[in-house]
Parts: sequence; structure tokens; C-alpha cells
Amino acid sequence: MQPIPATIPRAALVTGGCQPPGLAIAHALAGAGFAVAVAVQCHEDASGNLPAGTVILPAELSDETQTADLFGQATAALGPIGVLVNATGKVAPDTWDASARAAWDMNIQTNLRAPYSLIQYFATALRPPHEGVVINLLDQKINPRLVSYTLSKAALWTLTQTMALALAPRIRVNGIDAGAARAGDLDGVAKAAIAILALPSMTGQIIVPNGLP
Repeated sequence: MQPIPATIPRAALVTGGCQPPGLAIAHALAGAGFAVAVAVQCHEDASGNLPAGTVILPAELSDETQTADLFGQATAALGPIGVLVNATGKVAPDTWDASARAAWDMNIQTNLRAPYSLIQYFATALRPPHEGVVINLLDQKINPRLVSYTLSKAALWTLTQTMALALAPRIRVNGIDAGAARAGDLDGVAKAAIAILALPSMTGQIIVPNGLP
């Protein structure tokens, strides 16, 4: 595999770092020489499983104020952030005939609005000659029992492609479909993240670690 470009600062912010896909990526980044800050939801247990030296930043991404503060806290702790991993996957169930506004707002805010805001902060803060990478964890499964969650993840894929065009070439934005891998191939998710970092021409793309369509 190609080396990770030296123009990417060796510090990363990972949201959802206590959930299995985010945790796997956090370990992979630490193993590749990155200092890692992990944003955890206030109710998550952040003890024991994170890489040594990880900076833990509690943040409820359904809260705009906490989301706005998160990136600055990570930068203060680690210096310039070169990699942003949006791995939080909040699931508030709803169906077509039983859809509460609270579930809609939770899914859209946490899975779509918060990643968008963090990408904005990331792109604004990262100055030339540094280059950066955003990795959004996606879920392409369509689930009629999770209507607004499904919509939020579909929209996140569209956001991935849109921001890839908007921020090219200095900041690359890609996705990993972790939805089908949560029960098994977390090593594949981690390897996909490192592969994205090492491929300087890859942007606006999605990797499906298990090879399913």
C-alpha cells in the first residue's frame, strides 16, 4: 500500500468512537501514527477499549452547541486535525405510520447535520499547505422500520459526494458502508479507512468492505 501523504497532519477526530466501526478506525489511525481524539455520546462507556493516549471528548451530537464546540476542543488537544471520521450512527426507530418528530430530528441532526457542521469546521480550520481527509460512515441498507435513519444515511452519501466536489483537491471526502459490516468485518472497515488516506486521488467514492452491492 502507498504511504499516507505527509501533507496530512497526523491528528484525527473520530465521532462515535465507542461504537464498533468507529472504534476499529480509531485503532487503525493510532496504529498508523495518528494522535486520536474520540467524541463519545454522553451515555457511552469510553473506558477500556480505546487506543492508548486517546483524547476522549464527550459530545452529544444531537445538540448544536456541543457539536459546534467539539472541533475546537479536538484542535486544542491535538493541534491541526488532518482526518475527520464521522462514525456516529444514532438510530431512533420510526415507520411510515408511526413517525414521531423527535425520532426524525434525532436521526437527521445526529447522522446528517452534525457531520455537515463538522466538515465545515474542519475545512475552515485546515490551512494550506496541509491537506485533509473526511471519512463518513454510511449505511446503504433500506429499512422500512427505520425510515428517518435510512433517509439520514442516504443523504449523508449525497453530502459526501457534494463536499468532495466542493473541497477538492486539497480536502478529500469519501465514505465507507459500515452498515453491513457491523456484525463482522470491522477489520475491513479499518483497512478501508487507511486505504482512503493512502490514495491521494480518491474522493467522492464509497468503499463497501464486504463487497456487497
